[in-house]
Amino acid sequence: MKKVLFTVLALAALTLASCGGQKSNENNPFMSEYPNEYGIPPFDKITYADYEPAVNAGIEEQNAEIDSIIKNTAEPNFENTILALDNSGRTLDKVSRVLNALGESDNTPEMQKLTETLQPKLTAQSDAMYMNDSLFAKVKAVYDNADKLGMDPIQKRLTEKYYKEFVRNGALLTAAQKDTLKEINRKLGEFNLKFGNNIMHDLDNCVFFIDKEEDLKGLPQGIIDNAAKLAADKGKKGQWAFTATASTRLAVLTYADSRDLRRKMYETYTTTASHGDDWDNSENIRNILLLRQQKANLLGFNTFADYAVDPYMAKTPKAAEDLLMSLWRPAIKKVDEEVADMQAYATAHGDTAKIEACDYYYYAEKVKKDKFNFSEDDVRPYFVLDSVVKNGIFFAAEKLYGITFEEMPDAPKYNPEVKVYDVKDAQGNHLAVYMNDYLPRGTKAPGAWMEAMQEAYGYNGANIRPIIYNVASVTPPSGDTPSLLTWDEVQTIFHEFGHALHGMLTRVEYRGLAGTNTDRDLVEMPSQINEHWAFEPEVLKNYAHHYKTGEVIPDSLVAKLNESAQFNMGFMTTELVGAALMDMYWHKKAWTADELKNLDVKAFEQDVKNQLGMPALVEFRYRSPYFKHIFASDEYSCGYYTYLWSQVLEADGYMVFEKAGCFDKASADALRALLEAGDTEDPMVLYTRFRGQAPTADALLRNRGLK
Repeated sequence: MKKVLFTVLALAALTLASCGGQKSNENNPFMSEYPNEYGIPPFDKITYADYEPAVNAGIEEQNAEIDSIIKNTAEPNFENTILALDNSGRTLDKVSRVLNALGESDNTPEMQKLTETLQPKLTAQSDAMYMNDSLFAKVKAVYDNADKLGMDPIQKRLTEKYYKEFVRNGALLTAAQKDTLKEINRKLGEFNLKFGNNIMHDLDNCVFFIDKEEDLKGLPQGIIDNAAKLAADKGKKGQWAFTATASTRLAVLTYADSRDLRRKMYETYTTTASHGDDWDNSENIRNILLLRQQKANLLGFNTFADYAVDPYMAKTPKAAEDLLMSLWRPAIKKVDEEVADMQAYATAHGDTAKIEACDYYYYAEKVKKDKFNFSEDDVRPYFVLDSVVKNGIFFAAEKLYGITFEEMPDAPKYNPEVKVYDVKDAQGNHLAVYMNDYLPRGTKAPGAWMEAMQEAYGYNGANIRPIIYNVASVTPPSGDTPSLLTWDEVQTIFHEFGHALHGMLTRVEYRGLAGTNTDRDLVEMPSQINEHWAFEPEVLKNYAHHYKTGEVIPDSLVAKLNESAQFNMGFMTTELVGAALMDMYWHKKAWTADELKNLDVKAFEQDVKNQLGMPALVEFRYRSPYFKHIFASDEYSCGYYTYLWSQVLEADGYMVFEKAGCFDKASADALRALLEAGDTEDPMVLYTRFRGQAPTADALLRNRGLK
């Protein structure tokens, strides 16, 4: 679901202050209720100096709340233990959410320094809470006596969730073992942060220049204009500068007629954070793998893969790997067919050289145009960012769920490019605040994601509604031309908005079960199923209007878009499944310190490729040194496979709408019920209630043209 480059411009909406200094909390915005109707952080009032004292105060506040739970002499029950714990740490939660948001969306050097200072404190606080023997004794007492205490199923689920989280975080360890785990977690946090920072630094600093205009042939004018501007900013006016950020990289690899330019871009990207001494992530990977292995052993697991997969639907690394291999075999077979088509096209058009990895996107686009008389350039003028948002994702959400979006131009923003909306339900009641932040800038992490600035809850009659935001880096506007998206970027907007809907529609009593706080197996399903509405003709014709003429996208182009939907699916499936398998291979091995001491990361990757029979022209979607999902945090470590697991659910689940109609009310109501439920029930129970049956992989294989 989630996600880095830096410029000093990014925090224009924030008051700049010394990041090292602290100040009194008397006027600290984090230390009081936010002064607006919906609890949006007052970004224009927050200074760099506010974060650390607020974190310190938040830790003190939560410790006092935990102490109160422990010292309560009444018999432990749901209200005085589990609910009290779920509601603890409000100040810490407020400042952490803003810190995390800006740390990835507007990460100035000052913000980066703050993150490096404060993240260890936050890790230590989490460890202190989950390894608190007295607090765990209270939680365990409620867990053991759930039936006797008369708790309802949702209260039991939240109790079980906390109990398991305590156990997975070391609550059953001895005092000495807990100290060891705390040190492991501290070091992991340090290396995770270094890993992410190295990617950001390398992407920001690895710039290459082109000084011959003929080398730009084939590139969209907007990409050329932005490259000229970047070169001028770098002091080389009259040249063109390129970095390996997503929109630029894909444009060069897809459209540049110059193989040298394509090769330069490919090599720049695929060596990110893996060259030189300053930003090479190899040592960080070795350290992270060793620490994760030590953590897994300490908690009673043979490998980190066993530890990571245990709580989720797959349960075992083998089950997860079996799913991946069921997709891998037909995918690599399809790649062979795709490469043969591209080589035949190249030869027929005078290029006798053997196609290389840097040529894949370029010749895939040529073959698609030849085979379907269709190119990305044909549809791009119809995909204006503003229309994709207002007439695409908003339109579909209103038709499905009856919700509306009213822009709030005067609402607080962490950056002037952010747009803020008041989301209302069908009765006109406030449902959520939604923010989006789509344009690239130097302080924004690569990728796209959704997060919550405030989570929802509704216990004891409260009706606190969420603040949800989407972040991406799509093709920016150029001169008088608005932001015109590729079809992949359109799908990304719909995908991340699916996560946002999961967060905005939630109707859960307790914070710990709200929105996307679900098992990882399910969390990607709502986002991926939402992508389907990007294809639906009723939606497509509502948002796809030519930016110059206003003409609705012609039926002929819609037909070609659909005809070509399965094109190149062998490649796309192989790079995705390959990355998930590499993640699994890294973590299913019981590493020793000696094995890791001189481990060559690139050699390990090549060994995995050889074992899998990976096609030579396909690279992993992310090579290990810039695979943020699995090495910059534990969020998706040994869990990248869940994207595929969720795609099985998504493809199978959308068959409900294929049969009944894309805006069928009963089907939309059933999906909404799943989105509203958060983590109040087992994910498979929620899914089968929506779908009416257990999922199978048939629809996914069929949708990808692999069956």
